Amino acid sequence: MEFLFWLSLTLLFYIYFGYPLLASAVAKLANRPVGKSEDYKPNVSILIAAYNEANDIEATLRNKLALNYPADKMELLVISDESEDGTDEIVREVAQGSPFPIRLFRQVPRQGKTAGLNTLVPETFGDIILFSDANSQWDAQAVSRLCSNFADPDVGYATGKMVYVNDDGSLVGDGCSAYMKYENWLRKQETRIGSVVGVDGGIDAMRKSLYQPLNADQLPDFVQPLKVVEMGYRVVYESRALLKEEALNDSDSEFSMRVRVSLRALWALKDMKHLMNPLNGPLFAWQLISHKLLRYTAFVPLLTLALSTLLLAPDWGIYTLAFVGFVTFTLLAWTGFRRESKAQSLSVAYSIPYYFALLNIASYKAVIAFLKGEKKVVWNPRKG
Repeated sequence: MEFLFWLSLTLLFYIYFGYPLLASAVAKLANRPVGKSEDYKPNVSILIAAYNEANDIEATLRNKLALNYPADKMELLVISDESEDGTDEIVREVAQGSPFPIRLFRQVPRQGKTAGLNTLVPETFGDIILFSDANSQWDAQAVSRLCSNFADPDVGYATGKMVYVNDDGSLVGDGCSAYMKYENWLRKQETRIGSVVGVDGGIDAMRKSLYQPLNADQLPDFVQPLKVVEMGYRVVYESRALLKEEALNDSDSEFSMRVRVSLRALWALKDMKHLMNPLNGPLFAWQLISHKLLRYTAFVPLLTLALSTLLLAPDWGIYTLAFVGFVTFTLLAWTGFRRESKAQSLSVAYSIPYYFALLNIASYKAVIAFLKGEKKVVWNPRKG
């Protein structure tokens, strides 16, 4: 039982601390700077897949109209996934007064985001295609800052930074949760190594020439960047390209979203499992296994640590301290959940344990669904 305790603890330490520290060390030894140029202004096409987004689509389109980028080098394509709430009419109305083309496509029957993107990409004129969610609010400089990375011929994909805002658009704190700060710091290290292994999805860009049509059940935010790496190009993180989203205060929606994303990511890992073979590239295989595969299955050593801690607690010493620490952490997570359910603010003491627990429980549910062969192709946006 002591062996199980130390094995579980070591594995959890590696997943959350060991890999990031090693990634930072590798980045210092083999730094690969991105050859950016702020003067690089290619033709761009912004793609949006929407399903019943009448509440958000106008604000999103108006946000894109306010982007600081040459209008003669932009276009925006929206595919309505059999929307029934007036989304299409809103898009047509905004398009009438747009300084650049806004084109509406309709997908019938409903097939999901991935199928919609497959339909849109051949219709684009841009050298760079950008992906926006139907509720994504970008900073005015976002397109310019993402595109600056493509001045480097080795870059095939670039992802921005998501920050949380209040209803009035102001940042929630500094705009990032403790978890997001951790992830963004890790993305910076992975960019210095070569490529990141995770992107935000609501503010991404890639070379049109590298786009590969995906199956409807594949997660484009995960699979498309992996295919870019497979082709020998880099996937980089651009911290200056900001995506502003309202903070989710609905824990049920947050949890459902995490389960859905985790499930589709697991299928993506299965589809692209050859990239986890060190013979196909040891550095990226190490990154993908450490940052994604082990992270999604971290609930396993977490459960074995809980079991071994419980059984070893009567032995006193370090095992009793571990038991007390585990119970305290669990209580803080539960308190964080209760406070959020009541729309109360969370301090770091509550938010970190709560979010850690939420992610691991969501991963557990996603793994069970994955083992059952379940897949998620379409869903109701913003509602989980």
